[in-house]
Amino acid sequence: MAKVKVHVFLKPGVLDVQGKAVEGALQGLGWGGVANARVGKLIEFDLADDVADKEAEVKRMCETLLANTVIESYKIEIA
Repeated sequence: MAKVKVHVFLKPGVLDVQGKAVEGALQGLGWGGVANARVGKLIEFDLADDVADKEAEVKRMCETLLANTVIESYKIEIA
């Protein structure tokens, strides 16, 4: 089995409401140097070894379900 990690994050310029909330909370707790916080998601799963082109297959998964490619970007890691 191959270990797959897909990092999904909002594209630059897209308002990140969660990131702003985290940024404000951290600043309120005394970490005044925090700026431009962004919140994303990590999706991990195992992929069978018999999948021929793992990178292409995971990319199709991202384009179909895992990421909203209109407003999100993604990075794939396969180990």
